[in-house]
Amino acid sequence: MKKERKMPRRHLIYYLRVFDQHSGDMVGHLVDITTEGLMLVSERPMEARKIYHLRMDLPPEVCGKEQLAFDAGCLWSNNDINPAFYDNGFKLMQVDSREATCIEDLIAMYGFKD
Repeated sequence: MKKERKMPRRHLIYYLRVFDQHSGDMVGHLVDITTEGLMLVSERPMEARKIYHLRMDLPPEVCGKEQLAFDAGCLWSNNDINPAFYDNGFKLMQVDSREATCIEDLIAMYGFKD
């Protein structure tokens, strides 16, 4: 049985790059996001039940910051419709009010109007 989300995820008009905070390696591209979770598409599967320390490059007009750093727990990883990629679902950990505002601004500026 599939668990319902409290907040529907919002797709953005372009994929933002997401990096590992420690290594600086790109781990994937943001597909959709809420203040509670996100989905990344990546070239390799992400390990479920693991906490990742990530950062995302932001467009300059969002929050007046270049990046948003956050911790996220990977809930699942599945093959994408394109077999060269993987879809990975994450729950955001301990999002403070400033980070939540940045995410809301990002969605307002770059989210599909559906």
